[in-house]
Amino acid sequence: MAILGIDLGGTNVRVGSIDKNSLVRVESMSITKDGSANEVINEIFILIEKFSISEIMGIGIGVPSLVDIERGIVYDVQNIPSWKEVHLKEIIENRYGIPVYINNDANCFTVGEKYFGKGKKYKNIVGLILGTGVGAGILINDKLYSGKNCGAGEFGAISYLKKTYEYYCSGQFFINEYNISGEKLFKKAKEGDYEAIKIFSNFGANVGEAIKLIMFSIDPDAIILGGSVTKSFNFFKEDMFKSIRGFYYSKSIENIKIEVSEIENVSILGAAALYYDNLRK
Repeated sequence: MAILGIDLGGTNVRVGSIDKNSLVRVESMSITKDGSANEVINEIFILIEKFSISEIMGIGIGVPSLVDIERGIVYDVQNIPSWKEVHLKEIIENRYGIPVYINNDANCFTVGEKYFGKGKKYKNIVGLILGTGVGAGILINDKLYSGKNCGAGEFGAISYLKKTYEYYCSGQFFINEYNISGEKLFKKAKEGDYEAIKIFSNFGANVGEAIKLIMFSIDPDAIILGGSVTKSFNFFKEDMFKSIRGFYYSKSIENIKIEVSEIENVSILGAAALYYDNLRK
């Protein structure tokens, strides 16, 4: 029996089957993002039904939105305007008779690292995504903690300097402050461009401050970094660690582990891992 992991993005949906802790098959298709709620749901059905339902024992779904985790209601999905309030768990369970678990994409990343990646050896972790924005998930005593309203771990929304941590610790920083994409900046840094390297140094100091905030508020065993900006980790890690060394408690500095995700298809694996997380609960 396998688990299905579903990654609902803003432009496409991907479904993968996980059997014996391995991703064995992936199907994907574009979604009609400006279509009705039912149109998008039916596109998800099309992908699910490419798999043998009789061999599936659970479904996990990651969405870029707020989720009522207990009832599986999805609110205000990014880039799908019609999904204001979708009772997704009920809809899918009624159709297939299989348990369904839903959470936001940052939480899926974190629980995916716990079961399939760098988080396996830690009981308390924070998954910190540095991409077009900043997202985070929290895992305490081997179990995902999402908060009452699925809002736990929204460190990016906290005020920092003149704006927020998300502004200074994501790709927004490069575009808004220097008018260059993170991808182009990374290319310049690899070519030895001094200004590009200096920008990454500034970025790393900001990420270090975000990590200190997490250390103060959660005090995890490890923080696992993910997202597109981590491709340039080697260019900002030195200043990130320099900032972390300014943390108030020296013992915490010694004990904290900073890892970088190496999982392919972590969004699918993380969605599937919601099933395992709920078994623990």
